[in-house]
Amino acid sequence: DGLADPRGYSRKLRRRVEGLLQQRPESARIDHVPIYVEKILGAGETLHRDWQVDGTTGYEFMNQVSLLQHDPAGEQPLGELWNRISGRPSEFIEEAHIARNLVLNGSLAGDFESVAQALLQVARGDLMSRDLTLGAIRRALQELIVHFPVYRTYINPGGRPAEDEAFFQKAMEGARSTLGEADWPVLDYLERWLGGQSWRDLPLGRPRKLIRHACVRFQQLTSPSAAKAVEDTAFYRSAVLLSRNDVGFETELFAGTPEAFDEACQQRLQHFPDNLLATATHDHKRGEDTRTRLAVLSERAPWYVEQVEQWLELAAPLRSAFGDGHAPTGGDELMLYQALLGSWPLDLRSDDVDGLTAYAERLYQWQQKALREAKLISSWSAPNEAYEKACREFLEQLLLSDKGRPLRDAIAAASRTIAPSGALDSLVQTLLRMTVPGIPDLYQGAEYWDFSLVDPDNRRPVDYAARERSLDARPAVSELLESWHDGRIKQAMIQRTLEVRAAHPALFREGSYQKLDVLGAHADRIHAFARVLDGTAAVVIVPRLASGLLADSRTPLIDASAWGDTRVVLPSAKSGATLKGLFSEQAVTAEKELLVGTALKEFPVNLFLQSEL
Repeated sequence: DGLADPRGYSRKLRRRVEGLLQQRPESARIDHVPIYVEKILGAGETLHRDWQVDGTTGYEFMNQVSLLQHDPAGEQPLGELWNRISGRPSEFIEEAHIARNLVLNGSLAGDFESVAQALLQVARGDLMSRDLTLGAIRRALQELIVHFPVYRTYINPGGRPAEDEAFFQKAMEGARSTLGEADWPVLDYLERWLGGQSWRDLPLGRPRKLIRHACVRFQQLTSPSAAKAVEDTAFYRSAVLLSRNDVGFETELFAGTPEAFDEACQQRLQHFPDNLLATATHDHKRGEDTRTRLAVLSERAPWYVEQVEQWLELAAPLRSAFGDGHAPTGGDELMLYQALLGSWPLDLRSDDVDGLTAYAERLYQWQQKALREAKLISSWSAPNEAYEKACREFLEQLLLSDKGRPLRDAIAAASRTIAPSGALDSLVQTLLRMTVPGIPDLYQGAEYWDFSLVDPDNRRPVDYAARERSLDARPAVSELLESWHDGRIKQAMIQRTLEVRAAHPALFREGSYQKLDVLGAHADRIHAFARVLDGTAAVVIVPRLASGLLADSRTPLIDASAWGDTRVVLPSAKSGATLKGLFSEQAVTAEKELLVGTALKEFPVNLFLQSEL
């Protein structure tokens, strides 16, 4: 998105790659080399198909599966808690608008002024607009960028592409709502100059050159303003639930529907079947398993609110006076609690001095970055060392001192309570990534549990030797469940699923995506679908928002009896036929239904192969 012409670059790259392919020896020739773009798609935005690329690097899938795993019932109580304790808005869009104004007047002020000056030159070249002042252009331009719902448009010589028009108009509507009426005519000019007219309709020479320059600079400004305002500022100012604050997420949405997830899968299969599917990247704010653990709080919001109320009381002796208040502030304290809950190592005891010391070092790095990125009391350009020191001392006491032991014990206990549910959701997320339309991408080290925080924490060295040993061992399912803390359960599921993909490549690349009906008492707690091709189906069955069914289990496996009569209607079946599953083989009834208690009796999720439909 920092390129002047991403479409032109991508198409030129495709031509170059195909030309080079033709030069390869016949024995080494391949049909196609995939090209992916690292592109963050906004709500409702799709990748332009005329770029001739195979898809994105998969940020949007992280968002789609995250929305599927959040309970909408948790939004109100968690939002109210955040607003009451932090004093900040619970609506993320409000924080995003504040942050955009901040960066446009701060770190991007020079770039903003450059665009405004470019537009002033355009205005002076037209008799109808030459009286527009630089101040008016600045005001209209700033509000337009503040309300921009996507990273950028992709203006070409023919103007704004049809795919971009709705996003530009949404920005126009937002700008009109905050600008005075006297500035509305300036917005109309901006709409025309910034891609509303074709460059081809302009005279050759200076007028066309000025318009093109203004458009390019505008598009190269909206992208970093979105990144710096949302990813590098608002994400650290808003913590209704941190599992919904990550790169490429629709942060205005707290939860999604199964129907929306299915629709996204079908659209991907139709338009970009080889799009990458990521759940962790070099840029994520929290590891993929940190996010799924925190997502459980959306299902247990009232419980979490009660926990926080107790923690705030237990934390009183650890806080220090700072200015007119205390350190950390309410917002920073709540954000720290979520960071601890999500990343607390599975086997870390609250009296393990060495383990806590190592963990504290990781948290110190995260805390400093969070405080500075928020730009509320401290920042990278003007560090408030006194406040940072006070916050570090709070964290140090919490994790390492006797005075902090009651609070430390309480947080550790809460983390243990939600850990099995978080692990279950992690296995669900991982299986979905490997079975829905698209190409699964595995981030380094994420074969085991990934409870990392933002970089540099998510770029720590990976113990590949340990992963290789467990990969070769192929432990039994019972052993994997008993020792689920070590992460081998996740690796084993990845290994077995990829073996199925390798045996049926066309099924997972080209097979249709069919949502399966689920019936019975807990039908709303199961997501099931089939990939179908040439008489073979891969049937995927995973729990959704099932923390209540897991109850107090010490493993991420829901007791089979809890599912009752919940059952999945299969694409087809023969009476008495047998489905071969990754972790079990189950008979199919004459009614073509598979009991969930049977399908998920031995393992938290399952993938079945069904032939001769």
